[in-house]
Amino acid sequence: MSQKRRLLIVDDEAAYITKPFARDDIVPAVRRMLERDAAAKPEPDSVQTTTGYGQPPAPAGQRLLGELRLHVVVCVKMVPDTTQVKIDPVTNTLVRKDVPFITNPFDARAVEESLRVKDRYQAHVTAISMGPPTAEAVLRRALSLGVDEAVLLSDMAFGGADTLATSKVLAEAIRRLDQHRAVDLIICGQQTIDGDTAQVGPGIACRLGMSQLTLVEEISKIDQRARVICVRRRLEQHHEIVEAGLPALITVVREINVPRYPTVPGRLAAADAPVPTWSNSVLKMEAEKIGLRGSPTQVKKIFAPQRSKGEIVQGEGDDREPALRRVLEKLVDWDVVRLHDQS
Repeated sequence: MSQKRRLLIVDDEAAYITKPFARDDIVPAVRRMLERDAAAKPEPDSVQTTTGYGQPPAPAGQRLLGELRLHVVVCVKMVPDTTQVKIDPVTNTLVRKDVPFITNPFDARAVEESLRVKDRYQAHVTAISMGPPTAEAVLRRALSLGVDEAVLLSDMAFGGADTLATSKVLAEAIRRLDQHRAVDLIICGQQTIDGDTAQVGPGIACRLGMSQLTLVEEISKIDQRARVICVRRRLEQHHEIVEAGLPALITVVREINVPRYPTVPGRLAAADAPVPTWSNSVLKMEAEKIGLRGSPTQVKKIFAPQRSKGEIVQGEGDDREPALRRVLEKLVDWDVVRLHDQS
């Protein structure tokens, strides 16, 4: 009986071996493969060369507008896993200790859609996130999936921001990105699971003077030369096919796609990728317009709704009809159903 062969990537070529190999053997080999591929890539054209997001932006007159390659910016947020949320009954604040944090599910769809635009139109994708230093984790996950670059917006001055102040900071960061490479499309999730306001995306569009298309469930077409995007919007009782000029901002619904999983080479590359942090010393925004001081709305109280105990109505055999009657009476009392008088 022939022995199963396993594929091992080595320096020169793929080789088959007939004995198990350890993870420690694969990781260095994959790293060498990535380094070799990177060294083999041709130098980019001068028009596509940037100083990098970790450096001061070029003056507006030196923007890279000659290239046709789309530049997509995707906004992501780190949120607490809602299945694990606990609330301090004394302070009425979230208990963050030992609470797992995840990428906002709507933003995960936004990242996936940006990557599909990249696959379809050879776009350049930049991910940005505003949050504490730990929010770098959601950006590295985006990088592992295929995002090209990522920037973290983190500063104590940004803390306590409502949707208005948040959209101001994100809009200013996107303006700065636009000075490096002209931004064509911004993709946001419809809303976050910790706020559910759905206001940040439209707020960014308003501050940047862009077209905004919300509740998008499909990007039908992007015409780069005509500077037009066509999308399908999902409304309550019908759908809309809408066109808008670029640059534009869209917010996507959960049903737009199913997010992909990162690959091993993607994870390794993301672990070493630079993620610059922009504080307010970089954005230079007025302190009165950001963070808690720039937020006209504030959360006064957070509480978990108290759920009354349920009731089990049992009935078998001859008791089924009385049990059904009791259930129907409760539904009427709760105004869930209404009985029509047939007399």
